[in-house]
Amino acid sequence: MAEKHIIHTDRAPAAIGAYSQAVRVGDIVYLSGQIPLDPASMQLVDGIEAQVHQVFTNLKAVTEAAGGSLDHIVKLNIFLTDLGHFAKVNEIMGQYFQQPYPARAAVGVAALPKGALVEAEGVMAL
Repeated sequence: MAEKHIIHTDRAPAAIGAYSQAVRVGDIVYLSGQIPLDPASMQLVDGIEAQVHQVFTNLKAVTEAAGGSLDHIVKLNIFLTDLGHFAKVNEIMGQYFQQPYPARAAVGVAALPKGALVEAEGVMAL
């Protein structure tokens, strides 16, 4: 098995469970799910727009700590407690990602940690 390198940055929220912010194996980085926690306060930001922005800001911080950027994400999974927010997520995502966009799934879920409305995780290729 290739060597695992654990990725951590203080610019993204600390793990709230038994996981790493990201793990790099070779040129592939597996990004753990980011919920909209402000890394300084470890509190959720308010409202769906602010939450989506915070999730992408957190992901950006982790990708940069791993030596990449959001442009290196090849697969993105987004989890929403209300799929009615799908269009808003697409709109805001366009502010953080450029074409060609990553492969993506958007999944409706019953609940997310700490009462978050959105979570995103992905895979990055360096």
